[in-house]
Amino acid sequence: MTARPAAVTVPVPTDSTPTEEDPAAMSADVPAAAPRPFTVLQSFPEPRETTNPYVVMLRDALDAVPGTRVLTFSWRRALTAHYDAFHAHWPEILVDGNGPLKKAVRQGLFVLFLLRLRATRTPLVRTVHNLELPEGISRRERVLLRWAERATASRIRINESTELDAGTPVETIVHGHYRDWYAPHPRRERRPGRLAFVGQVRRYKGVDALVEAFGETTDDGLSLRIAGRPTSEELAAHLRDAAAADPRISLSLGFVPDADLVGEVSEAELVVLPYREMHNSGGALAALSLGTPVLVPDNAANRRLAEEVGDGWVHTYTPPLTGADLTGTLARLRAAPPAAAPDLSRREWADAGRAHVAAYRRARAALRR
Repeated sequence: MTARPAAVTVPVPTDSTPTEEDPAAMSADVPAAAPRPFTVLQSFPEPRETTNPYVVMLRDALDAVPGTRVLTFSWRRALTAHYDAFHAHWPEILVDGNGPLKKAVRQGLFVLFLLRLRATRTPLVRTVHNLELPEGISRRERVLLRWAERATASRIRINESTELDAGTPVETIVHGHYRDWYAPHPRRERRPGRLAFVGQVRRYKGVDALVEAFGETTDDGLSLRIAGRPTSEELAAHLRDAAAADPRISLSLGFVPDADLVGEVSEAELVVLPYREMHNSGGALAALSLGTPVLVPDNAANRRLAEEVGDGWVHTYTPPLTGADLTGTLARLRAAPPAAAPDLSRREWADAGRAHVAAYRRARAALRR
């Protein structure tokens, strides 16, 4: 069991960035120049339609904090621009590339980037989206990512149940909701008996286990909808074979735009997320933001989420997932539907924006000391 990280006690500096003053401001007739904004470089490029909404909402929340400037990532900015902190989300993306040449160039740039952060004493702050390094990466990528870990000045976890070692300061800033993000898109009428998995289909998310468990049910009033882009043709073929064998299963195997995601989730009676490993889930928060209950593995993080949002919204099962888990959850949900909307008041993005800026400033102040 790893030790729970100690609370950060470093005070927030009142002005952790130097003020660039106009020499003429020494005159009583000329007002002093405004302080330079605290600038943070994010590890993602300018958002596109397929960009994870989490980082887009974070960028917007940071932009709304007075005195803060946000830069999205490019190698030119990383190596030449002025910024006060660097915030990494999935650093493995920075050492990967399409083809051996592009990957090698990126890895060389990554080395220069880490050296620049060290030379300028600029803090690297990392959000711990995943606890382990990605599978299937090369030895060189692993070495570079371990180096980035050692260079990290502060880590941000997005739920209180994530246990991290005590070697690097840890901040807790919970994952924000999606209510505002999805508000522009119309919802569909709820379809009784509809179970759904919506989101990118990765092996660790256990969609194959969901299909197998659904096959154990015999109720023709049930249906299973899987919408999302598989990460391999092998996964896609497996899902197509399953759907062909059971007319109650329907598929949409491709990128799911926001409008379609809102439709798929709001149409479901229950969203099922049978992840083999689950400590953070944007999928669960997306479903709850759209007023759809979820079924998730039983663990500390999901029990805490269930307590936070209120009765009837987060249902858990003990792995492996079975057909009885699906039908039993629907029965309980129908017998005692939620009495109120899920409570997501702890997950306002304005609060998250201010908390992130405070974390960046603490990391910079500590590193400079």
